[in-house]
Amino acid sequence: MKATYHKHILEFKRPSGTSRGILKTKETWFIVITAQGKQGIGECGILRTLSIDDRPDYEEKLQWTCDNIQLGVEQLWAELKEFPSIQFGVEMAFKSLESESPYILFPSKFTEGKEAIPINGLIWMGEKDFMKNQITEKLDQGFDCIKMKIGAIDFEAELELLSYMRSQFSKDVIELRVDANGAFSPDDALGKLTQLSAYHLHSIEQPIKQGQFEQMKTLCKATPLPIALDEELIGVFDVTDKKKLLLTIQPQYIILKPSLIGGFKGTQEWIDIADELEIGWWITSALESNIGLNAIAQYTFTLNNKMPQGLGTGGLYTNNIKAPLAVDKGTLRYQPYKKWVVSYLD
Repeated sequence: MKATYHKHILEFKRPSGTSRGILKTKETWFIVITAQGKQGIGECGILRTLSIDDRPDYEEKLQWTCDNIQLGVEQLWAELKEFPSIQFGVEMAFKSLESESPYILFPSKFTEGKEAIPINGLIWMGEKDFMKNQITEKLDQGFDCIKMKIGAIDFEAELELLSYMRSQFSKDVIELRVDANGAFSPDDALGKLTQLSAYHLHSIEQPIKQGQFEQMKTLCKATPLPIALDEELIGVFDVTDKKKLLLTIQPQYIILKPSLIGGFKGTQEWIDIADELEIGWWITSALESNIGLNAIAQYTFTLNNKMPQGLGTGGLYTNNIKAPLAVDKGTLRYQPYKKWVVSYLD
């Protein structure tokens, strides 16, 4: 058994805005395991400035992982605790290697093309007209759940966009989610949540920056609309710490990004705790290529969560891996009659 790693820079079709800045490219890494004539592929989907493993020794750790691939997935996962994106890449690569097809990790009605996964349509930050055009585009594409990133442009302009959407579609027709990416301050957050609640939102993601546990706890208790933790989960490695965090803050939802929280195993730990505490959850991709998105989608389908998931990022790039994934009328669908083209690993 041997393993190699490969770097690939994904290029956005158009710059995509968040409260942390404008994204034009996205770095990702692939781990390829070869054994007995078979090949397994995994993606280490690091997000610079956000991933806890955004460290100077990241590539060095990838090399160490490849040099020690014979340790196996369980021991490597434990050794890579501080590198959740590499944990996920390793899990994915071993699952790929063990599967009949390197791209069918979790066989199901999804991979057979018989069922699809409901997803939200993502609206990126930008000028008001740009965001409005995205909203129109998503509605025309058949989405009935829209997620809008807020916190970068004028708050009043963002409220006007939400007002426009609600003037066109009631909450029974279109579900609205917003993601602040920690843009609000603890002092003004509750006031802004009160204003946002007038538009009958499903939820708001991470209204204040992570790490402010008492302020977030107070906010989750007083909020007029459900709060979903996102960045708050990053860097929490031990199961006991995960449970303590959720018991302390008591959010209405958590959002799970496997690349940022330790892959399938790390995600399942959060799900088990959330279910025990009756906290809702859904899965979201973290700007991976189609290699990672495919693995996340197949895993997500097996969880039987009927809420719209955050898996609609596959079409963002000009140079993505060509995959049989398609967004169709507000769902993500696997098209088994189409072929994978993974030329970037040649």
